[in-house]
Amino acid sequence: MTLPPIRPNHPASCHCGAVRFEVTLAPGGLGTARRCDCSFCRRRGAIAVTAPLDGVRIVEGADRLTLYQFGTRTAEHWFCSVCGIYTHHRRRSNPNELGVNAACLEGLNPRDLGAVEWSDGVNHPSDR
Repeated sequence: MTLPPIRPNHPASCHCGAVRFEVTLAPGGLGTARRCDCSFCRRRGAIAVTAPLDGVRIVEGADRLTLYQFGTRTAEHWFCSVCGIYTHHRRRSNPNELGVNAACLEGLNPRDLGAVEWSDGVNHPSDR
């Protein structure tokens, strides 16, 4: 399988299109893909790829984004308030990074990423 090239300012959107954004991934691009098994992420089930804090630019629908936080309130999880799709989050593991829902990237089917590494969110260092 050949993955599509993910270029700087790559287009992305939620399911209904109310939220449209552009993504510039961190070095490593799609190779940064990972899943998390914390209580929230394992229910969400999304594969996230890494972007720097300035790597997501909302083009349309910023007023449709809804914030969800829990626990330490370090992570900021953003969703479309219309269709409910998770678009991106500010990471608790590294608040200087964003995780972006790989399935929102135009032209990418996350299945094509193959096996994706899991992060141990259950035993997060911040919880000790």
